[in-house]
Amino acid sequence: MSRWPESDTSKIPYWVYRDEKVYQQELEKIFYGNHWSYVGLACEIPNTGDFKTSWVGEREVVVTRQHSDIYVFENRCAHRGVRFCQEKHGNATSLVCPYHQWRYNLKGDLIGVPFERGAAKGDRRCGGMPEDFDKKQHGTVKLNVTCLHGVIFASFSYSVEPIEQYLGPRILPWFERTFKNRNLKLLGYNRQEIPGNWKLMMENIKDPYHPGLLHTWFVTFGLFRADQTTSRMVVDSTGRHAVMLNRRNQATHNEVTEGINSYKHQMTLHDPRLLDIVEESWWTIPDPDNPNTVIDPTNCMQTLFPSVIIQQQVNSLSTRQIVPRGKDCFEFNWTHFGFDDDSEEMTLRRLRQSNLFGPAGFVSADDGEVIELSQQGFDQWHDQGQLLAQLGGRDPGETTDHMVTETLMRGMYRYWKKAMGYDQK
Repeated sequence: MSRWPESDTSKIPYWVYRDEKVYQQELEKIFYGNHWSYVGLACEIPNTGDFKTSWVGEREVVVTRQHSDIYVFENRCAHRGVRFCQEKHGNATSLVCPYHQWRYNLKGDLIGVPFERGAAKGDRRCGGMPEDFDKKQHGTVKLNVTCLHGVIFASFSYSVEPIEQYLGPRILPWFERTFKNRNLKLLGYNRQEIPGNWKLMMENIKDPYHPGLLHTWFVTFGLFRADQTTSRMVVDSTGRHAVMLNRRNQATHNEVTEGINSYKHQMTLHDPRLLDIVEESWWTIPDPDNPNTVIDPTNCMQTLFPSVIIQQQVNSLSTRQIVPRGKDCFEFNWTHFGFDDDSEEMTLRRLRQSNLFGPAGFVSADDGEVIELSQQGFDQWHDQGQLLAQLGGRDPGETTDHMVTETLMRGMYRYWKKAMGYDQK
């Protein structure tokens, strides 16, 4: 690792993505530090006794429900460190470690230890735990938990700011646009592993420059193009969170498609239902930046640092959880959802449009490939190279009303440097 090349974040050095020491510091300072990480949706565990496993950084956690309360604790037995819950989803009254049968309740408390007071052997008892052994002192590692409008976040820190404050006033209205006053309905999952640094996916969804260039689907069918009149890039005051907004327009051939290889003007669909788009009332909200007007984007991509992307692309809805698996690999978990009051036709529409995304998605497969190619390019140059992120200037910047910018990426690294303690280096 060497020094950051500039005082600003318009050039990002390759060691940010390749250095093992940097990666380990990210785990400790970001994922296990004073940040909220997404771990799931409340609709995944609707009933008492329901549980699911999830991740915060490289640490697996168990998310449980007991009546209206939700708990998150580390999936690691206090006895010998065994990963005691192997099922991804289930319902139980308690969870038992397979190795020595230590039993935990749904809060993560230790409630049972075989032979805690020894075993009878003739007229005496043998073994057992020390007299002062207290099960209350040997439960799982419990995380700080908050659930905002059905979205569950957890943190190893108990001093992290409240989730509304963590998201901030620029991002919270867009989060609430999707989730507030709604009951979510689980539709399904996808999961993939991408051979690249975890931050590359955060960058990808903070980058409005590439969608109209890389993705044939977006530029050809008007889902995301640089000529859309309704578009906005929103960054919170810290730089860590962002929202990309735009509204679909007509897919015409003009200046923004000239010379663009991904634009296929003769491309048609075998199944036009993939673009059977129906306007929904919740799309339209008072503009948080100009309350005298309304805004009605068909695309709203929220990147909530460090672990989740919340997606609305026309009628498809999903969360995308980032799980780091080393400095050059991450797991990407998709949870597709709808609303309880959706008609059967709308549910089918959401599922059908979700084929744009996921591991084999007509759009997302492109992102996975270019992230892998990026990591390979970094490895060729080791720590000597650097990214250029100067579209729209060199400052992190504020909200913009166009897509020809990299301000969201610069904002994220402004925050990343501070969180990692590199802002003074």
